[in-house]
Amino acid sequence: MKPAPFDYLAPRTVDEALEALARHGEEAKVLAGGQSLVPMLNFRLARPAVIVDINRVSGLDGLGEGGGTLQVGALVRQRRLERWAATAAPLLHAGVRLIGHPAIRTRGTVGGSIAHADPAAEYPAVLVALEGEVVARGPRGERVIGAADFFQTYLTTALAPDEILTEVRLPAMEPGSGWAFEEFARRHGDFAIVGIAALVVLDGRRCRRARLAAAGAGPVPVRLRQAEAVLERGSVDESSIQAAAAAAERAVEPDGDLHASAEYRRHLTGVLTARALRRAVARAEGRP
Repeated sequence: MKPAPFDYLAPRTVDEALEALARHGEEAKVLAGGQSLVPMLNFRLARPAVIVDINRVSGLDGLGEGGGTLQVGALVRQRRLERWAATAAPLLHAGVRLIGHPAIRTRGTVGGSIAHADPAAEYPAVLVALEGEVVARGPRGERVIGAADFFQTYLTTALAPDEILTEVRLPAMEPGSGWAFEEFARRHGDFAIVGIAALVVLDGRRCRRARLAAAGAGPVPVRLRQAEAVLERGSVDESSIQAAAAAAERAVEPDGDLHASAEYRRHLTGVLTARALRRAVARAEGRP
């Protein structure tokens, strides 16, 4: 199929893009990498009257680090982030490598994926696990939105129709950290049925900090706080990992669909949490 007719705008600055959104309101859609929007247009699941293509907008493709924070511009291509994050943000790197195929990552953008807010996607889970933030600009100025408040339900965020996501901010990983992103998909490159982002910070055998989030286990990425609390109570061993996995399984309330039942998604949450924690602990301890 082909898209329904629409008008096409290609602003050169953020202000021009915001003016176009203000003029057209909910009739407009922002085009970044297009890896989510274009298929929706082709299947006519989305029928905007106006496409605002922000690919020519300058200043939205920066990558940097300062003050313990990583700054990722909304138009940074996923493939570029994949290379940069290998040393700068290992958990993010682990998640990016699971996104689709290289051709998709070459075109897809960080901001586009996060704004699309598919609950099975990797970026939102990492953002929630690391307690990151997004920066949005609109006619009322700039605002910073925490990950916990940004994702609202399926494909829905706190972005207003006249706002653009301009930057993603994540805390830099501290010494003693271990990380892992584990997911299960039917085929390589498919959206995950369930995915788990895990970060642990060890002090000897004691878990000083744990951060866990699940993708595909609800309408938004789910922060697994009960599982984190289990780990942070004391030393990390196989029994505490199993207890954390059981807590993660109890914490989620997934929906069933044609890909997997709710019960299967819940079971996968526990299995993948244990798997991710074992790998994260091994990395924190310097083991292969």
